[in-house]
Amino acid sequence: MKDENIALDVTGMSCTNCALTISKYLEKQGMGNVYVDFIQGKVKFSLAYNAKVQDIIKGINSLGYQVVNSADVLSNVSGDVVRWSGFAIPPPNLNTIEGRFYLCVIFTVPLLLHMFLNNGVLHNPIVQLILCIPVIIIGMKQFGKSAFNSIKSGIPNMDVLITLGSLSAFIYSLFGTIIYYNTDQLHNFLFYETAATIITIIMLGNMIESRSVKQTTTAIKDLTAIQPSKAKMIVGEFNKNEIIEVDINSIAPFDVLLVNNGDKIPVDGEIIFGDATIDESMITGESMPVEKKKGDKVIGGTILVNGSIKMLAKKVGKDTVLSQIIELVKNAQSSKPKIQRVGDKVSAIFVPAVVLIAIITFIISATIAKLSITASLLDSIAVLVISCPCAMGLATPTALMVGIGRAAKNGILIKGGETIENFATIKTIVFDKTGTLTTGKFKIDKIETFGIEENEIKGMLYHIEKHSSHPIAKSLVNECKAFANDFMGNTLIEFKEEKGLGISAKDNAGTTYLISSYQGAKDLTTDATHSLYICRNRDLIATIDLTDELKLNAKETITELKKKGIKTILLSGDSNYKCQQIANDLGMDAFYGEQSPSQKIEVISKLVKEAPTAMVGDGINDAPALTKATVGISMSNATQVAINSAQIIILNSSDLSFVIKALNLSKHTLLTIKQNLFWAFFYNIIAIPFAAIGMLSPMIAAMSMGFSDVIVVGNSLRLNLKKIFS
Repeated sequence: MKDENIALDVTGMSCTNCALTISKYLEKQGMGNVYVDFIQGKVKFSLAYNAKVQDIIKGINSLGYQVVNSADVLSNVSGDVVRWSGFAIPPPNLNTIEGRFYLCVIFTVPLLLHMFLNNGVLHNPIVQLILCIPVIIIGMKQFGKSAFNSIKSGIPNMDVLITLGSLSAFIYSLFGTIIYYNTDQLHNFLFYETAATIITIIMLGNMIESRSVKQTTTAIKDLTAIQPSKAKMIVGEFNKNEIIEVDINSIAPFDVLLVNNGDKIPVDGEIIFGDATIDESMITGESMPVEKKKGDKVIGGTILVNGSIKMLAKKVGKDTVLSQIIELVKNAQSSKPKIQRVGDKVSAIFVPAVVLIAIITFIISATIAKLSITASLLDSIAVLVISCPCAMGLATPTALMVGIGRAAKNGILIKGGETIENFATIKTIVFDKTGTLTTGKFKIDKIETFGIEENEIKGMLYHIEKHSSHPIAKSLVNECKAFANDFMGNTLIEFKEEKGLGISAKDNAGTTYLISSYQGAKDLTTDATHSLYICRNRDLIATIDLTDELKLNAKETITELKKKGIKTILLSGDSNYKCQQIANDLGMDAFYGEQSPSQKIEVISKLVKEAPTAMVGDGINDAPALTKATVGISMSNATQVAINSAQIIILNSSDLSFVIKALNLSKHTLLTIKQNLFWAFFYNIIAIPFAAIGMLSPMIAAMSMGFSDVIVVGNSLRLNLKKIFS
């Protein structure tokens, strides 16, 4: 493969079989990492070494579909990654479908009227033929080409059924017109209205389906709308500043921007002057505005509701949190749940099976049931038309798009359908302590010293802990900053941090200092009840007790999980004493304290073998354990590390109840998928026999097929109305 990823906007795909047709074509051409999303009209793949993008585009077009961003792609093929040119299916294609539909209506309505009006002209077979021919031509252009090419590719799609049904009625009518013209038997052969109506109703169904499916992707459009288009940039030399309005895409890292009251934060960055109240609800789901001051980070797309700031741009374009969220939601479909794979396999073999059933229906009706050729043909046409597998193909992806999109708008990022399916069936949830169950904001409750002044211990804490990124270290540095000059030791020159143990330092005289959990001091004392132990040259010189407040809704979250029958476990590197204290306060089922990162992985591996297990952590120190769990959940501050390390990211890291919200949404989404698949299978199982025994006409069958698609999409859209986050 070349180091080139291609993304195409493709129109004309209407079901899973369409996606499978393109997938199989690309795989035959040697493309790698093939991903086709028929709902969004997206095709992505890695370009084979000897392949040309122009040839691939022509190949897809020859299958009966249309690549609409070919010019953009061809002008960028020498770059690293060709990005999607847009989200929505382009209007020209939709207009074309509408135009063809309305043109078909003009010719189909007179054909239908002859059944109700005693008009000699409309009953003339030549007039009916003339009215039907334009509809057949349009239908073959819309469905016939796709049907033919899908058969060539080895995966016949739904257009095969439509083409066979409408062509059968037309050819049968044409045969009767030629052979029995001006005879009494002619009326037994005229089904031009059936051929035209099938095509017209299917086109109407495609239009309704297209509009309905688009509603399942409103979350991405809503997220995209959050992005501002303009920004105020501060330029010029010191004391000669000039404020100019610039396009958001022209902002580069380290540009200085001005954001006033009511403005959207243009990009991710850091406040360098001023303070403000910022509404971050559209990113984190946090309903209350947050106060920001100099040095605080701000997220692009959030709204400054009060104040005025100057900010330094840090992440722009595709690197901003909002851009990553949008891309993550777009790509969520690429991870299919197991339940969808079953539907895909059934859809792949469904069309050939239906064609076989239609043939058998015709043979049995004409021979065993002794029906006329006309009646037998109509029964087989009804089987072809009513059996379209669109509903099966729409069942899973529409529900996923609604569920994942709604989650994203509420500050919950879910990486794909497989994650939803796994999380909905979870039996155990493991929580990290610091930064997950607790806020990570620590205060020194008590210091006990042995032969050294307390202020000097605080000075030592400041000088050593400022070299650590651990949440406890940051709290200690802030609290002990005022005692920096009280440290009487020599200059510290070596620092070493060991995850799960602590941080050590050496001074230029060779003295070693260690700040650790009980694990690092267990050879020096049997008292394991303290938060930190300070050692100097292997002598214990102080112990520190810290307090850490529980996060918002921590108690309520654990209680709700237990009501749902989910086992809750605390897993932390902190002391057993502290872990037991918090586990008891929250009513958790078990706890594991004093665990190193490698030990955490062992615990998670053991739990996963027993039952599906989720791990909730901070997305940095717990990254290995998050990866090992059935589902990794990161309570993050919208960091890139968190987005990479877990399958579910909670952007509002201050409220633990979002874990419950993510669980409820996963369960409702999976339930919706099951309902959709049940309806799709149930509909076909019931409808095919009715059509086969002649209880449904081809026209009623066409309307029923479209109705089944609308039911599936409508059921998916109900996810937007359910009270999941209340």
